[in-house]
Formats: sequence, C-alpha cells, structure tokens
Amino acid sequence: MQNLLYLFTIILVPTASWAEQPKDWQLGFQKAASKGMEDIVWFHDYMLLPIITAITAFVLFLVIYACIRFRAAKNPVASQTSHNTFIEIIWTLVPCLILIIMAVPSFKVLYEQDEIPPADVTIKAIGYQWYWGYEYPDENIIFESYMIQDEDLQPGQPRLLAVDNEIVVPVNKVIKVLITANDVLHAWALPSFGVKRDAVPGRINETWFKADRTGTFYGQCSELCGIKHAFMPITVNVVTQEDYDKWLLEAKQKFAKDELKSKIKIAKKNIKENLK
Repeated sequence: MQNLLYLFTIILVPTASWAEQPKDWQLGFQKAASKGMEDIVWFHDYMLLPIITAITAFVLFLVIYACIRFRAAKNPVASQTSHNTFIEIIWTLVPCLILIIMAVPSFKVLYEQDEIPPADVTIKAIGYQWYWGYEYPDENIIFESYMIQDEDLQPGQPRLLAVDNEIVVPVNKVIKVLITANDVLHAWALPSFGVKRDAVPGRINETWFKADRTGTFYGQCSELCGIKHAFMPITVNVVTQEDYDKWLLEAKQKFAKDELKSKIKIAKKNIKENLK
C-alpha cells in the first residue's frame, strides 16, 4: 500500500517539486532553472505530449476498429480494395500539418539557444578521459574537476554527481560556455539549464545559460566516451554576485593559470630528460 501511494504521488506531483538532481522513480524533467529550460519544458508538456497522446489514441482506435469490423467471422470473403485516394491524401496532409504546427515553437526554442547574448562570464570546459577541466579565460583561472569517490562522499553529496572542484557562477548573469575535448568525444550537459553540447577534439562548440536562482545543479557527460563515461559529473554552484566575487578572490590564488602552466612545463621537461 505504501509503495502504491508513493507511485501515485510521483505521477500526480508536478516536476517542479523535484530538486536539481535526478531522483529515484522520477518522471518528467528536472526543475527548470533558466528560461531556456522553461521553454523546453513548455514545448514538451503543452505541444509534444498532447500531439503524441492524440496520435496514440487515434491509432489504437483504428487498430481496435479494424480488428472488430474486418474480422474473419464477419468477412468470410476478404475485400480486394487496395487503394483509396481520399484516405491517402488525408494521411499525407495531416502529418505534414502536424509537423508544421510543431516546427514553429521548436524553431523559436532552437534559435534562442543558438543565439548567445553578450556574456557576463565566460567558461571553457574541456573533456578528458575521464574528467572535466575548466578555465575562466577572463580571470586567469584554470582547474580540473574530478568525481568524488564513494568512500570520500560527505553528507548531502550525491553519489556519482559530486565533484572536488565545482564551477561557480553568479545568478541572473549570462554564462557563456566554450566546450571542447582533449582526446575523444564527450558532451557537456546540464538538464536544469536545458544545456547539452558535444565536446569535440580540435573544435570549440558554444552554449550559454542564465540561472534564475541560486543552488547547486548537477549534470553528466552525455556521450559514450569510454569505460568511465558514467564517472564524469558536472557540478555548477550558482551564487549571488557578492559570493561570486568572494570566490573569485580565492580562486585566483588557488587556481592561478600561470602556476599550473609552470607545473606542466616542469613535468614535460622531466619527461624529456627521462627519455634521454
């Protein structure tokens, strides 16, 4: 009885009640945290679902009607009809009209996602096997983000989603994300923001989001990139402008880009010496 009540609760409670991470037995999208995701949810809930439901119900009706109307007991002699011009015109025009109706709002959503407004913060995301690296080019910040192992998880940290170094961005600001990869194909995806872009070696893709509330939001690599594909989480911490400024001061000391570059040069030098 308790499990049945839980199932009905899942079905009846709107998706807005879910947090910024996937839940057991969840139906629907994660709670939207940007206008882009709100548009996607609206298009899905008020365009796609009604159309799909109507088509499914109509096809089911036709199947049931055909099974009853044209059963062998009632039609011992099968009809030899092979063409019906009127029906063929109808089943060609109606799907075309449905696609046209769906195209108008979908093109609007795609255009808004593709047209990037002037950015307040720019972040570069680089996919590696198997973790993410991030840069804040305008702030001279660079760091790597690894998934926290199960044995190291702290209370409140979700398994397979928490990372050691989170992306921090200010709320209500346009965040532009430059996405690429160092080795194989990856994909940078954040469901609450309606963002998903492939990370392709040798190419930079762009996307953007504007978080409308503070909180911690989780995503994952959405491209089959290898044996540890499931262990490349993405964590974005959306904070107020004041907290973001404080984080920047600390991050510029902790993740100074020049310091990391010098370490890379030393490592390369040691490798060359070992090869000699």
